[in-house]
Amino acid sequence: MNEKQNVEHLNFMRIAIEQAKKSRSEGGIPIGSVLVRDGMIVAKGHNKRVQEKNPILHGEMDCLNNAGRVGSYKECTIYSTLMPCYMCGGTIVQFNIPKVIVGENVTFEGSKEFMESHGVEVINMQLPECIAMMQEFIQKNPKLWFEDIGDL
Repeated sequence: MNEKQNVEHLNFMRIAIEQAKKSRSEGGIPIGSVLVRDGMIVAKGHNKRVQEKNPILHGEMDCLNNAGRVGSYKECTIYSTLMPCYMCGGTIVQFNIPKVIVGENVTFEGSKEFMESHGVEVINMQLPECIAMMQEFIQKNPKLWFEDIGDL
């Protein structure tokens, strides 16, 4: 990854982090996502499982829902503060989104191998801010976290 790409990834990841913080401020799980096409934001979203009492409204799913019908996703990149789970990874594969930029996978391993096995390029930035945000949340809210990942 060259310097220009790294700066671009960090800029879009900053917006995903803002979305994660928004979710947390609403009493939700701090995971944010941004969908980008041709260097422009198509949609933003954050985990709303708690806020909307919707078990499938993960950050990536909210982002894609907010994007609405966009036709082909083959020119898009999705950013997520946390490695997508299998539900979100499956949606990324289903919609042929070719690239996922991830904030971290220390706190949750997610579906990296699954997505890569279906041709998705996964770039994991291992950002200390994303790791710390999730570690703090998990420490303070273990029951809610394990509910979110289906591991109660």
